[in-house]
Amino acid sequence: MLKLENINSHYGQIHALKGISLEVEQGSICCLIGANGAGKSTTLMAISGIQPLTSGKILFEGQPINKQSPDKIVRNGIIQVPEGRRIFPFLTVQENLMIGAYSNTNKMEVTRTADKYYEIFPILKERAAQMGGTLSGGEQQMLAIARALMGSPRLLLLDEPSLGLAPIIVESIMGIIRQIRDDGVTILLVEQNAQAALELADYGYVVETGEVVLEDEGKKLLTNPKVKEAYLG
Repeated sequence: MLKLENINSHYGQIHALKGISLEVEQGSICCLIGANGAGKSTTLMAISGIQPLTSGKILFEGQPINKQSPDKIVRNGIIQVPEGRRIFPFLTVQENLMIGAYSNTNKMEVTRTADKYYEIFPILKERAAQMGGTLSGGEQQMLAIARALMGSPRLLLLDEPSLGLAPIIVESIMGIIRQIRDDGVTILLVEQNAQAALELADYGYVVETGEVVLEDEGKKLLTNPKVKEAYLG
């Protein structure tokens, strides 16, 4: 579904992505793990059209997208949930969700979509009239995911969804991610919580200093001695 071919990207003189190549199969959960500053988030930003490439190619369903604008990429079906959630704190839960559906002009369809995700995230339905900034961290993460899903993505990019959350909430978020995949949305997941990500993922890539240094099925990476030593304690 998604293919990155030897992509390179720079922040000024800093070579952030150094020839990254990877593939995401349709209907799968694929994860990128690695330390802070490894290039995981930059990879997602490049896919979303926010971080420009200096070389290489990004293909979505066989078509190059690396020269498309971010809004065009969203309309093609790739939507990102950014690190840190970035909900709109002074808008209600309902208003945040409606912003996620900005590209859909069919109001009845938008209402049906909102009802669907209120069923998946019942706490958001309870908080529909509440300001987004007053939600707990876990609730804000659920809102950020639901807002992205309102755009009906075919490929969902998740950047550190477990960041700053209690272990019991992380477990709940990971269960929701699995449910989203089971509902037909392909997922590319960036996580520092390697254990949670690899338990969930069909396939994974280990990124270090802007390069893919290891790849395998998620369960095999869990038992890989190098991964265990570096990321699993």
